[in-house]
Formats: sequence, C-alpha cells, structure tokens
Amino acid sequence: MSIKINNALISVYDKEGLDEILSMLNRFNISFISTGGTKDYIQKLGYECKSVEEVTTYPAILGGRVKTLHPKIFGGILYRRENNADKKTIKSYDIPSIDLVIVDLYPFEKTMVSEATHEEIIEKIDIGGISLIRAGAKNYKDVLIVASKDQYGALLNQLKEKHGSSELNDRKWFAKEAFGVSSAYDSAIFSYFADNDDLSSFRVVANNGKKLRYGENPHQEGYFYGNFAEMFTQLHGKEISYNNLLDIEAAVDLISDFSETSLAIIKHNNACGMASRNNLIDAWNDALAGDPISAFGGVIITNRNIDKEVAEEINKLFFEIIIAPSYDKEALEILKQKKNRIILEQKQTNNNQTFQYRSLLNGVLAEQKNMSVQTSNDLSVVTNNKPTESETADLLFANKMVKHLKSNAIALVKNKQLIGIGTGQTSRVDALNQAIEKAKQMNLPLEGAVMASDAFFPFPDCVDIAHKAGITAVIQPGGSIKDNDSIEYCNQNNLAMVTTGIRHFKH
Repeated sequence: MSIKINNALISVYDKEGLDEILSMLNRFNISFISTGGTKDYIQKLGYECKSVEEVTTYPAILGGRVKTLHPKIFGGILYRRENNADKKTIKSYDIPSIDLVIVDLYPFEKTMVSEATHEEIIEKIDIGGISLIRAGAKNYKDVLIVASKDQYGALLNQLKEKHGSSELNDRKWFAKEAFGVSSAYDSAIFSYFADNDDLSSFRVVANNGKKLRYGENPHQEGYFYGNFAEMFTQLHGKEISYNNLLDIEAAVDLISDFSETSLAIIKHNNACGMASRNNLIDAWNDALAGDPISAFGGVIITNRNIDKEVAEEINKLFFEIIIAPSYDKEALEILKQKKNRIILEQKQTNNNQTFQYRSLLNGVLAEQKNMSVQTSNDLSVVTNNKPTESETADLLFANKMVKHLKSNAIALVKNKQLIGIGTGQTSRVDALNQAIEKAKQMNLPLEGAVMASDAFFPFPDCVDIAHKAGITAVIQPGGSIKDNDSIEYCNQNNLAMVTTGIRHFKH
C-alpha cells in the first residue's frame, strides 16, 4: 500500500547528510516538525519547521531530557490509519499525522570509549529518540522510520523512486533496520553497565555487516560484523576475505604475547614459523627456516617496524598478508609491488576483546578469552634436573606457542625458534611425532630442544619419544593422576620438567 508522506518528524544528533534529505523532502512539499538544535538547523537552511513545543503546547523540560515524549507526538506516529476509533481520537485531540520519522541517536558508544565521565556517558543514553524509533517501527504499516543517518541513502532512493510516497515493503524493511539499531544501542548500554565482566547474560548485536566475497568456501556466504578499521589501516591489497580474517586474528593473538622483537608466519590459524631475535631480519630468517614450505601463501606478522632490508627479504616469498605496527617508506614501495598483497598497519597492540563466542546446537558458547601468559615465576620444577637459563627461556617461548596451536598440540623450540609443531591431532603422541617429523624435514636439530604440551601427559610415552629425539626439557600443565610416571621417566633419563598448572586447550 502506497502512502503519501505529508509530515516528517526529524530529531537527529548528527546533522551530516541531513541537508540533502531536507531538500528532497521539500521538493515533495513535506512539512517538518522538529526539536531544538535540529529545528534551528532546518530553519537556517531556509525551510519552514514547526517545533515540537508548538505541537504539544508543552516546553522541553529537565534540561532537554524530555522533549518528544508526549501523546501528541506519539499519537501522531502510532495511530492506525484504517482504525476508526484511532482516527476519532486523533481528530478529537487535534493530533497531527506523522508519516515519516527520522532519528539519529545520541552517540552512546563513542562517548563510552572516550575519556568522558560516568555522568556524561549516562546523559548520552537516548530516551526520546529510541522511543520514536520503536513507535515508528511498530506502526510500519503506516509510518516510514529512518533510525540512523546510515540509512539516508536508502531513504533518498525511495523518495526519488516513489515521488515522496512510501510502499509497505519499503516501510517494513526500514522497520527491520530500525529494530536492529535499537537492539544494538541497548546492547551497548547493557555492556557498559555489565562492565565487561558478566557472562551470565548474552548480548551481541551488530549492524551493517560487511559482505565478504564468500565464507570459508566459495559456496558459503560470509559477512563480517565489527570495526576492522579500529585495529588496522589497510595500506594496500585486495579485499580481505573470511579466511584472511581468521588468520589475522590468530596472528594478532599470538604476537600480543611477545614483547621482544618477534616475527611469526601463520597458516590456517596455526603458526608454521616463529622466532624472537635481537633484530627483525634475523627473526624473519629463522621464522622462515622453521617451515618455508608451509610459509608459502601465509600471513606474516611482527611487532616491530619493517625497514627496507627486511622488506627485500620478505618480498622473495609469496604471501597473502603482512601485519606490522609501521613500515618505512622504502619498505612499502617494495611490498606494494604485488598488486593483491594485503598490507596492514596495526593500530592496537592486541585484540581488546575479553570474551569470545561460538555458535552451535541452536545456541551460543561464551567464554573468557585465554589471556593467561606464564612467566618464570609460574614454573614449578618437578624433576631432579632443573632447566638451564636458556632452556627456561625456550620453555616459556614454547608455552606461548602451544597456547595458540589447535589441540592436541605440541610445540618444539630451540633458541627461541619454533622448529616443529603438532596440531589438531587426536592423540598427544601423534602431535609429538608430527612435530618431530616436521623438524627433521626442515633439517632443524632436535638435540637440546624443548617441548611444550597444551595439556598434561596421561602416560610417559611422550617424554620417552621426546627424549629419544634429543629433547632435554619439557613444559606442561601437570594435573594427571599419572604425573609421577612422566616425572620418574625424566628423572631416570636426566630430563628437566616444569609444570604451570594452566592448561591451554584450543579447539
């Protein structure tokens, strides 16, 4: 059903883009009703505008907290045009029909992440605006609701196509978008009051999802909901894909656990190469040496500036993405030689999300993110042999690595270089054998290396295999009822073992 728009109620915080909307509405002789600053803005552009106070015969009160909350406003939005009783009420109380509502809410989320005080944040909780949105959306059969300036483009298109009228299907679409805006707004307020420490209630709503080329596979649709630009500036390259985003998160989470000069190469969410060194060129060379075959087409991440020397070496490898906090100008010129190569400048040193979610079985799993990083103070030496200083450094390095590998997981490390990984295996023995075989394939010496396991050893078989491969020290959570079997084997064969008490499963 087509409805001619006669009266528009406009109440927006951000006036950007409103001038084009007003010009279009005026072209179709649509009258304006507005509040305070919005009314002044409309009149300064030369358009006639009736104030809300004129309609309600009641002033704004409580410092502007109450302006539009009045029966003459909400009656004009909510009344059902085909309901005789409603029409009688509207006529009896001289309530104007409002056919279009345009709202842009107070910027609660922006205020929340600023340096504003608690009182300033509370004042940015919109009451009238959110009520107008809900009223207009509820009565979509008769009213067109525009709940955000993000929808101005869609509104302009409709006004042009329908010559100042609205169709039912259009009004229903705008109503759906409006409830999306209100839902996300309320979720942000809930999160603020929950203080990011409450997993007992689940509130995640996101609008304006970015459509990706496809999902994990080409036959699957994919979308990204979030503010990617808050964490990264894309300096070059093609559009980022679903799988790219998964690898980028894995890379960022891993590198955030390292403070010294480090570089990692990620493939399918796991590190295939990683090294920490005194300078970045050595970190690159040793990370690549860990598995140059898997590194092909991977994601490179470092926590240091990339200069020309490093860029020249990295450029010899085909890779999808590179992430760094900064780049020298000459380095960027080199890295940009590949048209599709994605170059990201990381603005934040880590992902500040404290919770993570996974959908399954018609529901959602929510958990605190694993942000636990062990130091030397967290290690309990459980064997007669104590690890040397260099072994301890390698054990801590390996423990960080295994935390970010898919379980069951084993990481082998020597001199702060990842030399072998076992990931996603159904037994810990298989994971260890995979890691040892990988190191041998890359001609990386296992003698004097250390081993990290993401979970305890239920049997001594893993320490037996590790010892026979040349490994001299082990780090694991401990906690098995058969811990002593593995400890006793280490004592009999002069291995050092430390436990952390912290398991690092990652599925």
